[in-house]
Amino acid sequence: MAEVHYMTQEGLDKLKKDLADALAQRPVISAQIAEAREKGDLSENAEYDAARDAQGLLEVKIAKLKNLVANAKIIDESQVGTDKVQMLNRVKVENLAAKQVMEFTIVGETEADFTAGKLAATTPIGRALLGHAKGEIVEAKVPSGVLKFKILDISL
Repeated sequence: MAEVHYMTQEGLDKLKKDLADALAQRPVISAQIAEAREKGDLSENAEYDAARDAQGLLEVKIAKLKNLVANAKIIDESQVGTDKVQMLNRVKVENLAAKQVMEFTIVGETEADFTAGKLAATTPIGRALLGHAKGEIVEAKVPSGVLKFKILDISL
């Protein structure tokens, strides 16, 4: 069974645009391959090899994007509550060891951008927070050990 990818409508729209852009590159790369093929001996033709490699990478990207779009599940933002941490919640937490307060939005993997404060629900910290309420202390198993966080606030 295919893995479901949770995302916002905005995230799905961005994936669809990326897919359309990638599909638009197919004729360009095909033209590059044809042009390189016309130059003669393919065994020592670096342009041909580069174009074939680019085509392979593009096809992998297209397949991945098609999979993401086909298995996307849109999260209805009107159904998101703030009693427990869930997708699309803005969560304010305190790292108890570092005494540092952080705030981020829990999003699907394809929309994650830590620098913009968007944390993927599939990360160790995201998984640890999901389903917990304000005031609870949660433990996240990360590569460097176990981090403890206190949930200070949950909002939309």
